[in-house]
Amino acid sequence: QVQLVESGGALVQAGGSLRLSCAASGSSISGMAMGWYRQALGKQRELVATISVSGSTFYTESVKGRFTISREVAKNTVYLQMNTLKPEDTAVYYCWSRVFGRGDYWGQGTQVTVSS
Repeated sequence: QVQLVESGGALVQAGGSLRLSCAASGSSISGMAMGWYRQALGKQRELVATISVSGSTFYTESVKGRFTISREVAKNTVYLQMNTLKPEDTAVYYCWSRVFGRGDYWGQGTQVTVSS
């Protein structure tokens, strides 16, 4: 069993920065592929960023160059650093993980609101 808990969501002005955290329990993140999804009000959930077990990263085009996903194994935590935030980044952000032999796990989400 893996549990994911997001934190760090807030109200921020356009152009500002925010760092989201995803604390995992039940297994070491060193053995997980992890990532962030987001879902804006009335829209489908979309992939934002992923980081593989090997450390390779992927970003959706709309956040590339502005967002950075990273890991801190000692704290069993994954981060999403978000810079130059735009109103269109407003959404609930969800942490995701995939564990070999265990399938997918999801956090409960944290709200990010960017005002113009």
